[in-house]
Amino acid sequence: MQIELAVLDMAGTVVSDDGLVVRAFEEAATAVGVPADGPERDAARRYVLDTMGQSKIAVFTHLFGEGRAEEANIAFEKTYERFIETGASPIPGAAETISALRGAGVRVALTTGFSPSTQQRILDALGWDDIADVVLAPGPGVRGRPYPDLVLTALMRTGVDDVRKVAVVGDTVSDIAAGLRAGSSVVAGVLTGAHDTATLKAAGATHIIGSVAELPAIVLTD
Repeated sequence: MQIELAVLDMAGTVVSDDGLVVRAFEEAATAVGVPADGPERDAARRYVLDTMGQSKIAVFTHLFGEGRAEEANIAFEKTYERFIETGASPIPGAAETISALRGAGVRVALTTGFSPSTQQRILDALGWDDIADVVLAPGPGVRGRPYPDLVLTALMRTGVDDVRKVAVVGDTVSDIAAGLRAGSSVVAGVLTGAHDTATLKAAGATHIIGSVAELPAIVLTD
């Protein structure tokens, strides 16, 4: 079935952030009183790495409870946004891939586990305000990954009439889970971010690609 929509994760898939997620997490953990060293910090850091791609406020709620989650999320996003200008850059070939897809009539949605404001800061830093048809982040009525909401919302926003015409691409097991739950026919894991080939395959990825630059060869048909 011909692909009509590509739903692309941002950090780790089309954007390289030079480890900013981990750096920002460390600031967030400190802000809510987690000791700088020891088992509590190690366990929290491990959970953040394992849940890459998920809504950050959901991750912090799991780790710290509702009372401290908002404080942690504010500290996280302030740190991340502070370093975006120098720490974020396009994955090689990402902009060209998006251009090729849209030029071939495939609509493109960019999705994230960050808040809408942080997502916009990333787009602004890269000069990508008009690069995609739709940009989406978790919010009221739209749950973050691994729920399928971002994929299905992108489908509805772009008017695509069949989930099988959607390709989902991301670097984490959460991206893969969201794509599979949405019913997408192409759910591709990329090796430019958080998780490796074995992890992405185990999650059920239909394809493993070195980077998003390889996506047109999979989804564009003559």
